[in-house]
Amino acid sequence: QVQLVESGGGVVQPGGSLRLSCVASENIFNFNKMGWFRQAPGKEREWVASITVGGTTDYVDHAKGRFTIARDGARKMVYLQIDSLKPEDTAVYYCSARLLNRNYWGQGTQVTVSA
Repeated sequence: QVQLVESGGGVVQPGGSLRLSCVASENIFNFNKMGWFRQAPGKEREWVASITVGGTTDYVDHAKGRFTIARDGARKMVYLQIDSLKPEDTAVYYCSARLLNRNYWGQGTQVTVSA
């Protein structure tokens, strides 16, 4: 069974940076696509970034310029670098993977941006 585990969240001041990590249970190049979503309390889950098996990246419009998705196949990991953090970035961030028309999710890591 596919398993994804996120880490790297925490409490940071506005303007700071975080790098979130996601380790997969298998070769990440087995997946059609990987990415990151986030969900704030009382709000719907929102897609923020993705990367295809070929390395093509994409971001939600309001994340462009601050969010960067990257991967390390040897370590079976995907990362999300977030710069210039804002209070509205506060959410649980989830790693995702697509395999054979099925989506998998990690347990999430909490990011809190507060002065």
